[in-house]
Amino acid sequence: MRVLITGGTGFVGQALCPALKAAGHEAVILTRQPRPRLPPGAASAASRLADLDAGSFDAVVNLAGAPVDGGRWTERRVKELFDSRVGTTAALVEWLRAARRRPGVLVSASAVGYYGEQGDRRITEDTPPTPGFTHDLCAAWEAEAQKATALGLRVCIMRIGVVLDRGGGALAKMLPAFQFGLGGRLGAGRHYFPWIHRDDVVAACRWLIDSPQARGAYNLGAPNPVTNAEFTRELARALRRPAVLPMPEAALKLLFGDMAQLLLASDRMLPQRLLDEGFRFRYSTIDRALEAIFGRG
Repeated sequence: MRVLITGGTGFVGQALCPALKAAGHEAVILTRQPRPRLPPGAASAASRLADLDAGSFDAVVNLAGAPVDGGRWTERRVKELFDSRVGTTAALVEWLRAARRRPGVLVSASAVGYYGEQGDRRITEDTPPTPGFTHDLCAAWEAEAQKATALGLRVCIMRIGVVLDRGGGALAKMLPAFQFGLGGRLGAGRHYFPWIHRDDVVAACRWLIDSPQARGAYNLGAPNPVTNAEFTRELARALRRPAVLPMPEAALKLLFGDMAQLLLASDRMLPQRLLDEGFRFRYSTIDRALEAIFGRG
């Protein structure tokens, strides 16, 4: 199988490429970087869709998007977030529309932010979203990807939670404070934290590619989401460090502005469709995931 990956140099793509190669597949990266450092397992890279023949690919995985936590949500930043997701996906679908032959499946990223603030409610793929910036961004992103359905592709949407692993992602931002014993819960810590181990994101993505019955939106979060306070406690335990310095909600809003809602939103997201359709998680609980990441029991 030959797979085109947009955003393949990112945190998930760096793990997806070697997994595809290990399974005997070829991964081709589409990136805007002029001289990209290819992830392990990537066969080649291209900077323009026009240079690629859509008919030579069996699947497309769309992971492109500027980091949503990369700075305050200024007008310029919001435009970048929309362009890098919605604009890139629209260009991808237009490339597919113009092709004489097309891949069979498009697996496109979205995020837990689709649901907005949900409190303690258990979130499945059928849960109505709460309006707001993150929902608007994800809904527009998903709508562009779904247009490929009319072109005959099977389309799967991955609503991805907070991806955990060494070497990047959320943990890379958290670790310095925790390693110095300065970590702590955010606000009251009662909001839910929809985490998932990176290995399970990769496995779920491959499962969606390989499962002919899979289509539509899927929640990619571990079956056992935890509150921020519970996550903080487990991370401190895995690192064998104290976690006694909470960050007050008011301080978060002062430091991060509107982006604080991303840190304080409560999303008890469950991977209902994946579980119902037979996917099995390797890391179902936060303690096991963190022990695997840090190699400590």
